[in-house]
Amino acid sequence: MKISTQEGYGLRILLIIAMNESDEGLTINQISEMEKLSVHTVAKMLRILRLAGFVKSVRGQIGGYRLARNAEEIYLNKVLTELGGRLFDESDSDNEVLDKLCTDSVDCSIRSLWRVLQLAVDKVLTGLTLKDLIGPKDEFRQLVVERIYNSDHPLRKGCKDIMLKNLEVG
Repeated sequence: MKISTQEGYGLRILLIIAMNESDEGLTINQISEMEKLSVHTVAKMLRILRLAGFVKSVRGQIGGYRLARNAEEIYLNKVLTELGGRLFDESDSDNEVLDKLCTDSVDCSIRSLWRVLQLAVDKVLTGLTLKDLIGPKDEFRQLVVERIYNSDHPLRKGCKDIMLKNLEVG
């Protein structure tokens, strides 16, 4: 599974804007140069982010793009949904592959797999904010691992410790 190009670019652009500490907004050209993306791509992503209410455009000498609300009020699951949709959405009637494979099945294993994967993604992303992502890397990793392994079961604790150790290497 991959994050789409649109989701990746959109999240990168949102992070650049969130990390901008100056009083001035960032222009499309500045973001394009900082992220090594075409002006067209940046403009397209900013339009999506603006229409979704994550960024705002300010005119004038200190104009540019800024966050429309505080970073702790921008949830990553909402951002990714706006940029590319959910991994598995049962309301999506255009999913021909699943429809063909699951036509006469009571419990289609492929649909079940996608549901489980979507639930896992939702579990990790629910409550994570843009502020969490721009904070210290170790704190973000700890937060994600806590969401995955939020049980006191000894086996889960062992997995949690292994995951944290592996994340320290990267």
